[in-house]
Amino acid sequence: MSPAPAAVAALLDAAMKVVGPAHVLRSPDELSPYQDQFAFAPSGAHVPGGVVAPENVEQIQAILKLANEKKVPLWPVSRGKNLGYGGAAPVVSGSVILDLSRMRRILHVDEKLAYCVVEPGVGFFDLQDYLDEHGIKLWLGAPGQSWGSVLGNALEHGGSTTPLGEHAAQICGMEVLLANGDIVRTGMGAMENSATWHLYKHAFGPGWDQMFTQSNFGIVTKLGLWLLPEPEATLQLKMEVDDVDALEWIVDSLGPLRTNGTLNQFCAIRNYMGTATRNTQRSDWYTGPGAMPDSVIDTIQRQLKVGWWDISLRLHGVDGANRANADAIQRAVSKHTDRKFEITAWKQGEPRARSGQPRATMNSMHKLNWPGGRGGFLAFSPVMPLDGKLALAQFRRTRERMQEFGFDYYGAVYLADRALMVVSEVFFDQDDADQIQRLRRLFPVLVADAKAQGYGEYRGHIAYMDEIAGVFDFNHHALRRLNERIKETLDPNGILAPGKQGIWPPGQGPAIKGRKA
Repeated sequence: MSPAPAAVAALLDAAMKVVGPAHVLRSPDELSPYQDQFAFAPSGAHVPGGVVAPENVEQIQAILKLANEKKVPLWPVSRGKNLGYGGAAPVVSGSVILDLSRMRRILHVDEKLAYCVVEPGVGFFDLQDYLDEHGIKLWLGAPGQSWGSVLGNALEHGGSTTPLGEHAAQICGMEVLLANGDIVRTGMGAMENSATWHLYKHAFGPGWDQMFTQSNFGIVTKLGLWLLPEPEATLQLKMEVDDVDALEWIVDSLGPLRTNGTLNQFCAIRNYMGTATRNTQRSDWYTGPGAMPDSVIDTIQRQLKVGWWDISLRLHGVDGANRANADAIQRAVSKHTDRKFEITAWKQGEPRARSGQPRATMNSMHKLNWPGGRGGFLAFSPVMPLDGKLALAQFRRTRERMQEFGFDYYGAVYLADRALMVVSEVFFDQDDADQIQRLRRLFPVLVADAKAQGYGEYRGHIAYMDEIAGVFDFNHHALRRLNERIKETLDPNGILAPGKQGIWPPGQGPAIKGRKA
């Protein structure tokens, strides 16, 4: 339920005394950057009622007090760059965005023990520049859209292609503000003079670090994150594979090597669209109705010299071990193809550009040009077993659904230790009403198809958070009921991000068995 406009106005007026008039925004032009930049929801959905930008914990505490008094929901964002999932926009229209991007301190970097401590506003470019300027030999795994927050990316289960590429798993120790303004430090940081806050992930009693990822239980103001010590050497392995059905043997060849540690990278298998969207527009290849036919895809592959699938791997560590592991990887795929990996070697002291380190960049945003017009994309991100036959079947289902609704298939398959994280992006023109309508019909079908196979998403767009949360339905949605009991205890007025990840205050959200009315 949207807050009363008068209550929102009163909060914004009072907040000016806390953060200063320059850091309270309310006009339509000022609020525009805080809406979903790839909007496809109906007009009026997910529109913020204002923005308040504090610069420290004390100011956040004052704003929390105001929000509790006036019963106005806040939607905290680190930098608001969660593109493809809603950006900075709130689930509940009228919510006040709590923009934490002014909190930009890199509080500590420990080169010996390989970790950093950052505030929410520290971006990937900020941290990368800091490491470079101070000659610190730690690697930051930057995602393809690097203008976002290091802290925010980890909290939202973002990733990169390094051995520590599952960023949420590298979190170690947080400082969190609860809805009542109380400050909590998790893990070993709960001890006043802790010497191991960011070194050991567990503590005495329950672990709360992961409870504050993708949740609305508190506001994370400091976060410890493990970084990768610069390896002695790396090897990059690249191979283009023409056959669309090769995904099965690719996964089954690489999967066991990922699980046993031979392949020590959070690695990606991408389809031809990864190259096509960087360098061309769709209209360069096809202007007809519906999804591109196979004949056009063949032309794209031939002219851009890309396969249907692009295997891109990196090995990190001691040079001799890397080469031995590369030989094992080549032997595994040689059972299915005569192709050899193109290998690029790097050692410490050589130009870093050859190392394969995923440095901060915005190059992936070129893909917004693909659909033409005012480009946007929506990400569909299910998790499934590390199994080639299942991966191929899921790919076929998703591709057929996207073609059914007139969209081209764009996908990347990420190999985690024992699972596949499949990210499919649906590109569309925001000014094409027909495409928008088709997209709205497509996404719930994709969610339902995945659920039928036992797959849920690891991340989701604000417009579909209830729908995605709804597939986690064991014992009549017991997990969601647990989440909401915790929500009711920690945030009785429901002021922190109502609806995020399908977690609602009492009396709000979709009806489920066992939920309080």
